[in-house]
Amino acid sequence: MRGLAVCSAVSCRKTQTPSTFGIFEEKSLKLMAIPATQMRPGMIIKHNNDLHLVFTVEHRTPGNLRAFIQAKLRNIRTGAMFVERFRSGDPIDRVTVDEIPMEFLYQDGDSYHFMNMENYEQLHLTKDTLGDSVDYLTPNLQIKVEFYDGKAVGIELPQTVELTVVETEPGLKSATASSVTKPAKTETGLVVQVPPFINEGEKIRVDTAEGAYLSRA
Repeated sequence: MRGLAVCSAVSCRKTQTPSTFGIFEEKSLKLMAIPATQMRPGMIIKHNNDLHLVFTVEHRTPGNLRAFIQAKLRNIRTGAMFVERFRSGDPIDRVTVDEIPMEFLYQDGDSYHFMNMENYEQLHLTKDTLGDSVDYLTPNLQIKVEFYDGKAVGIELPQTVELTVVETEPGLKSATASSVTKPAKTETGLVVQVPPFINEGEKIRVDTAEGAYLSRA
């Protein structure tokens, strides 16, 4: 198996490059190799031989340079937070943890309350644990809460969510889909670049990996 050197402003490391993306075992952890482009807030990954919660993910294409993924990670063991860069094709070791289906109920300050769909027990997680996942949480949204060593460490979001636009410039009736966009603030506070024909009060479908507009809902 050939080593791949991956360098960033934060660190330079050597990771193992699997021949294909897929599931493999390492000691007591069950890992799934995924490309960096599939990272989402709330995922647990193995990075530099430690487990980390993916706090935020940004897809960047600076000028004529190659696109890269900038992720804010939190070390689950130490709590340390840092920013790491990955190339789009870099293999990421996603950790398969215990997952329990839950429904998001409501937000109370910095606490986000969820209900177990099987036994109706409730738990709350803070924004410090959830990271940018909170930008996609709307009442009754069904997600999976991830547990490691019996502790809730994050959530798995669906690939897309529906959000209501609460603030944006008036739409143009004659406008059609094009490269021209405008910012739209959604009910969760997330700002998404949308086509000019989108109006306040409309529901839009958003990709949770990139925070990008996909279509009207």
